[in-house]
Amino acid sequence: MAQQNPEFLYASMPKIYPRAVHGVFAYWRWLGVFITQLVFYGLPWVEWGQRQAVLFDLQAKRFYVFGLVFYPQDFIYLTGMLIVAALSLFLFTAVAGRLWCGYACPQTVYSEIFMWIERKVEGDRGARMHLDEGSFSLEKLVKKTYKHIVWLGFSIWTGFTFVGYFTPIHSLGMEFLQTRMGSWEVFWVFFYGFATYGNAGFMREQVCKYMCPYARFQSAMFDHDTLIVTYDSERGEPRGSRSRQVALNQSGLGACVDCSLCVQVCPTGIDIRQGLQYECIGCGACADVCDGVMDKMGYDKGLVRYTTQNALVNHWDTATMVKRIFRPRVLVYTAILWALIFALGVSLWLRTPMKVDVLRDRGTLARITSEGHLENVYRLQIMNATEVEQHMHIKVRGAAGLAITSGTTADVLPAQSRWAVVDVSLPYEALPPGSHKIWFDISNDQGNVNITEASVFVVPH
Repeated sequence: MAQQNPEFLYASMPKIYPRAVHGVFAYWRWLGVFITQLVFYGLPWVEWGQRQAVLFDLQAKRFYVFGLVFYPQDFIYLTGMLIVAALSLFLFTAVAGRLWCGYACPQTVYSEIFMWIERKVEGDRGARMHLDEGSFSLEKLVKKTYKHIVWLGFSIWTGFTFVGYFTPIHSLGMEFLQTRMGSWEVFWVFFYGFATYGNAGFMREQVCKYMCPYARFQSAMFDHDTLIVTYDSERGEPRGSRSRQVALNQSGLGACVDCSLCVQVCPTGIDIRQGLQYECIGCGACADVCDGVMDKMGYDKGLVRYTTQNALVNHWDTATMVKRIFRPRVLVYTAILWALIFALGVSLWLRTPMKVDVLRDRGTLARITSEGHLENVYRLQIMNATEVEQHMHIKVRGAAGLAITSGTTADVLPAQSRWAVVDVSLPYEALPPGSHKIWFDISNDQGNVNITEASVFVVPH
């Protein structure tokens, strides 16, 4: 059997050197970078009362989001938020393609930051290519070392901030400076930092092209009325270089001067002139640079622009295109999304600030008391989702003579939970043998919390 050439099994891809670009879409992209990172790096330092405003305390099994306190039993709210996020992604994709990828995805955001650092240290596209292709030198060593030191410092800061959402960031900062962080905290700081360093510094477009599933199923959410970055081939072809002094209608060529700048600025290295490709993240860099070339040539802008396939083919004006964008599919997505957001908001507003779980103590069987009554023992987990201490009253009902012999009250500290042991007794022959349903009524002093939880009272044979 003939041995296969390894080149058929694997071909290394040339490194992509994106060129710096300025324009409307670059401005919006950097605005997205600024807003997302301001939220990510700043939110853990925001105080709410005497605690961190946003903190997911896994050890205590409590999650703080500004004035709200959640417990694992509130998982339904996380499910609702994930559904809202997924439907938002469907809506934005149906309207304007990969907006998330181009302007807010962490992979795009951190790649932009790392490339900005790279440009500041090594220069723009040509300088970076020359530096990489050149032989080893002191300048190359210094620039490469400095770049990676800055990358690593930024990555560790990112990992530290990530862990700061799960461990109070002020105490984490002191532990970090004193090298007293716990083993799991050290692991996650460096793991998340290493992931940022590797994905944004080295893998970049490979994550978008080969690892992210969104690129593969985006076509299921696109149609011919979806806004996408598109090259107007009817206006641009046949392409070719020409002098600025030659008028467009006299050149015998299309508006495209074949400068390849649209390829040079693309973070995934594609040629937008070849049509829609799954690698395109919709960042609009090619549209910005092409508009700059059109200005220099004295041509109309928009050779590469955000438009729809139907608008391009049918030569629609902007008003007609926008009208078709807000088609029934988009309106249905929008209505469902706002209905879910409204329902989630109302549910949070009407949420009971206390939660109770009732467990019958299986380690203690039904027993006879000194008064001749039958007694069952229950353990009530009372969770305080408010930030004030609650004095709770516990009652029981479900059968004549049913009464609590101990554990009628419980004090629960702010944003804490506690277990209350409750003894419930019943005259011995009041009920036949078997399991009988009973109810616990739990209320606070203010009267704004009234919770009923069911359990069973066991009468042995």
